[in-house]
Amino acid sequence: MPLTADCPPWDDGSVDTTTFAATADFPHTALVGVTGPDASLAVQGDSHSVMPLASVTKPLTAWGALIAIERGLVDLDGPAGPSGATVLNLLDHTSGLPFEGDQPQRAPGERRIYSNVGFDALGAHVAEAVGMTFPEWMASEVTGPLGMSETDATGRPSAGARASIGDLLIFAREVLRPTLIPVELRNLALDVSQPGLRGVVPGYGSFDDNQWGLGFEVRGTKHPHWMGDSLPAQTAGHFGALGSFLFIDRSRDLAAAFLSGVPFGDDHKRIWPALTDEIVTRYGD
Repeated sequence: MPLTADCPPWDDGSVDTTTFAATADFPHTALVGVTGPDASLAVQGDSHSVMPLASVTKPLTAWGALIAIERGLVDLDGPAGPSGATVLNLLDHTSGLPFEGDQPQRAPGERRIYSNVGFDALGAHVAEAVGMTFPEWMASEVTGPLGMSETDATGRPSAGARASIGDLLIFAREVLRPTLIPVELRNLALDVSQPGLRGVVPGYGSFDDNQWGLGFEVRGTKHPHWMGDSLPAQTAGHFGALGSFLFIDRSRDLAAAFLSGVPFGDDHKRIWPALTDEIVTRYGD
């Protein structure tokens, strides 16, 4: 019998309820989940505990925008945000908008400037196009259809959602095997958009080729980085300022999520590369 939202894979007795060695000396709650394309593979901690996603909200917001694009309600190349910018520029952090604030720092397409306000502008643009608030759109077209009952996407489109590890793994499976958008549009989101642009990854520094897709960071060859060295360059994901991450490794049909609910800091930077490598070693074959 297929697993459903009423019979989640982490409750059917088949999932590995495990402890990851990399988190042994992490001084905070460490909720970790690993999934393949069809079912969860491992969960550490309470899979139903809801925590803030911080900027891991952005991939969810991007999915909502991509659904609107697929339905012809939003044009990827249509104007949005500051003068001269497009929906694409908002999605791949090339609109010129700063991290916070409303004054552009660059012309669109010149630099990769990681922007919360850009994603908030994206949410507002989608809401206007679809004729409902962005939280209503997300509930109607993303979290509802996917059965993400432990997700609250009523906060800022850039960083305001809350969810459980269980729900993040549901979303990860959607990214691995999309049902709400065509696989070609999924690939556009996870592949590098406008390569060769310099930019900063918050907490990790400036890179000459700061690779991003549409709502997802692409690992590339960045070093240092929150993903371990065993993750291939095309791995896509996101981390958040409240100690959260999500990564999608299409080469292994593997995804994983992490929630801690505490501000990102040295402890996260210390354990995340080892943890992501451990996940790949244990579940990536």
